[in-house]
Amino acid sequence: MDWTAGLQGLVGGVLIGLSATWLMASLGRIAGISGIAGNLITQRPKGDSAWRVAFLLGLISGPLVLMALGGGLGNVAGSPGEVIGAPAGGVGLMLMAGLFVGLGTGLGSGCTSGHGVCGLARLAPRSMAATGMFLVTALVIVYISRHLLGLGSP
Repeated sequence: MDWTAGLQGLVGGVLIGLSATWLMASLGRIAGISGIAGNLITQRPKGDSAWRVAFLLGLISGPLVLMALGGGLGNVAGSPGEVIGAPAGGVGLMLMAGLFVGLGTGLGSGCTSGHGVCGLARLAPRSMAATGMFLVTALVIVYISRHLLGLGSP
């Protein structure tokens, strides 16, 4: 068992929690990635864009800094030196999955970061329902794609 992967996950979870708490304490905002990115693109809120851009740049720059430092903290199963692996089911399936995730976050008024991290921490009933739906939907989709359609199997 690779205990460093668990430790990396723990550290990552703590950092995500700290960043969500910081954003809520300092600006009163929820750290929901889909809402931050979606509103920045579709509504372009005046006077409310700088923190959104900074948040997204921080989100993107983290892995880039990690790779620039040599990628020694990789998280790809079977390739410990890599930070980002190839899509398991191919690029087409990955694009289709991204489309469905975007559709789901739009219908659910948030994503796993907004509902799962911030909403659950605030004990929001709507976020509890949304996160439960995310998990059930993910279980069903993985079962169908892997076991019924044979997609993404090694």
